[in-house]
Amino acid sequence: MKNQFKKYILLSLLILPSIIFSQNIFSVDYESQSDIKVFVVKYESQCDLKVFKVKYESQVKGNQGLWYFVKYPSQSDRKIFFVDYVSQSDLKVFFVEYRSQSGWRDKSNKHLLY
Repeated sequence: MKNQFKKYILLSLLILPSIIFSQNIFSVDYESQSDIKVFVVKYESQCDLKVFKVKYESQVKGNQGLWYFVKYPSQSDRKIFFVDYVSQSDLKVFFVEYRSQSGWRDKSNKHLLY
């Protein structure tokens, strides 16, 4: 009985961090459905977060700007809505071409994706 309990605890400790810090994103059609309102800026210097879209869910690691766009809202950690104006946004992002470029520029909004 104790061995099973230890296995469950160990398994929980291994899985929990990946659930808490994952960045599975779903883009919704209506603002009222979203958790976060996002504005895509034209220049890297204007953003809070530099985002790289990964091809596979397994490539997502932590709150580092690596986003995997899922097909269904139930699979997502956060539902986002892309707004037309920066004043409407909670978070300003800039999409980068390379994974190594992703990350936070302004960490004051980092809590939005936890």
